[in-house]
Amino acid sequence: MDLGAAGPSPEEPMAQLRRLIGALRSVLPRVRDGEARETAEAFDAHRFWDKLGQRALAVSQEATKLSLAFARPPLPSPEDCRKLCESIQNAVLAEVSEYYWLPKDQGITLRKMVRDTVVDVVEGMAQLAEVIVRARPQCITHEYLRSTGSIWETCDQVSHLPKDNKAAALLMLASYLRVVKDALEEMEQAQGDGGDPYSDILEDDELGSRGNRDTYWSEEDQQLLAPCMGLMKASKACLKKVRSSVETHGKTVVSDQVAQLDDIVDISNEISPSVDELALSMYPPLNRMAVRLNAAKLASVLKKVLEITKASHVCPHEEENWIQFLSSAIDHNMNKIKNLTQGEL
Repeated sequence: MDLGAAGPSPEEPMAQLRRLIGALRSVLPRVRDGEARETAEAFDAHRFWDKLGQRALAVSQEATKLSLAFARPPLPSPEDCRKLCESIQNAVLAEVSEYYWLPKDQGITLRKMVRDTVVDVVEGMAQLAEVIVRARPQCITHEYLRSTGSIWETCDQVSHLPKDNKAAALLMLASYLRVVKDALEEMEQAQGDGGDPYSDILEDDELGSRGNRDTYWSEEDQQLLAPCMGLMKASKACLKKVRSSVETHGKTVVSDQVAQLDDIVDISNEISPSVDELALSMYPPLNRMAVRLNAAKLASVLKKVLEITKASHVCPHEEENWIQFLSSAIDHNMNKIKNLTQGEL
């Protein structure tokens, strides 16, 4: 792949770095949208991960060379800079090329995590070159050091990537669970402030001794909040149980198992945004119809998560009780919300 290497008469160093930045950035769309290579050979996981890690280490070493070359006077000669830029391009392209050897049948979740990390590697190198171009010649700034450290850290992350779709799914489900836990804790804290969720950000004199009741929950509001909190707690419990089932029973032996893990991750990704939307609508002044609609959306997502999980290999028939229990809890809270908002229809 031609990244626009310098001609026989090398440009001055800063011009070459600008060319390098453009070349690296031009690779990014191809990484984000690129398909896996088609091959009849069986996927050699050990070889792939070993090569991907080696390529990342080479990029990290090139970042060190680039950083040192421009850290102190004199500037590298045009010829030395040409060789350095060419070496950086080759190292980055080798990492990108290796990513393309990861087949789709290894899992969409896994491919996305590897792709995003490779994108970060390419972007990190471009950012380091950009910082050097912007900085005063031979002036080591905080941003200079931070960018160098950032590309080192990103390259190091490559060796710590999950090695199969089950491990990738567990990481994603854990990240969704953290977001839901944070939203639940924030709402519990807000309700623990005596019906005044804005007590920590608004002073009394800002609203005339807080005379505006739109910043408080009424008793009627608080009745509606209880089943909404029940739905949020069901969301947390759902993600915990789904993740536990994937950890205990998840497999990646055949393509159906890999695809089922992707389906679980895909639908579970809808839980945290739905929880956030419900939580935001729960703050005063309460729009009861908005609360009802957002609660219904969350309940629908949770039911779909349970349905897809139940139909997959991670939920043996003898362990379906928790599915029914959570499904009943979702229905119970949703029915309460409907009854309390019936007058809004």
